[in-house]
Amino acid sequence: MGATIRVAAVQMEPMLGQVSRNLGRIVAGLEHAASEGARLAVFPECALSGYGFESREDGYAHAVAVDGPEVAAIAKVAGKTGCGCVFGFLEKDGEKLYNACALVGPGGVVGTYRKIHLPYLGIDMHVDPGDRPLAVHEINGLRIGVQICYDGSFPEASRVLALLGADLIALPTNWPTSAECAAEHMIPTRAMENTVYVMAVNRVGVESGFRFIGASSIADPAGNVMARAGDCAETTLFADIDPEKSRTKRLVRVPGRHEINRIADRRPAFYGPLVEPNGR
Repeated sequence: MGATIRVAAVQMEPMLGQVSRNLGRIVAGLEHAASEGARLAVFPECALSGYGFESREDGYAHAVAVDGPEVAAIAKVAGKTGCGCVFGFLEKDGEKLYNACALVGPGGVVGTYRKIHLPYLGIDMHVDPGDRPLAVHEINGLRIGVQICYDGSFPEASRVLALLGADLIALPTNWPTSAECAAEHMIPTRAMENTVYVMAVNRVGVESGFRFIGASSIADPAGNVMARAGDCAETTLFADIDPEKSRTKRLVRVPGRHEINRIADRRPAFYGPLVEPNGR
């Protein structure tokens, strides 16, 4: 339909608390993705810091600021290579601590996202809940919405990003054992039900007693899995995506007889309970 954009999902093994080492791995992964023609590379949740911190104090000690030298170093490589980047990190903002992602384009940081839905696991037991609305940012002509791990289990969040015009939903994750169903089924489902590309980028390895299952994947707007990684090795997945396929919401299967539009055919007047307080 239109010009394609190559994206890369960098499945890696961050080391807990080794920010300098992890930064070097992100830079190397970004450079490799760019050398293969990628215009966007996505890394796992907490790729810069690791995830399994057992206290807020320990997590905060390995957190960085958005305007700090670590993010600047990644932005420098994005500028040099022309390849944008989404990566997970622990963000410190004054006394606040967030499980966050930075979106970096060739011209620098274009946006950040702070995890909204927090499971009782790892550093998420100790961080502050995300306090900013879902948003879509553009990098290299691609409209990108970001969620983090557990956020993907809430279909409302993906639908909001689709309504905001996302071509691609990037989902950096730290899926441990027991998340196999999400890895296999949730990603193509979110792609199909919103007519968008979805990229889940998980980590591998063992950290703080948990084994992480890899299984990163990229799904197209029809829900077809374009690429999937294994469960234990560091690897980079590539896919060539066509933003026009995300932007064409009306699907004509049989002209005049079978046509659907999962955005225009919604009935918001019936969805009121979705925005009622959950009682907790």
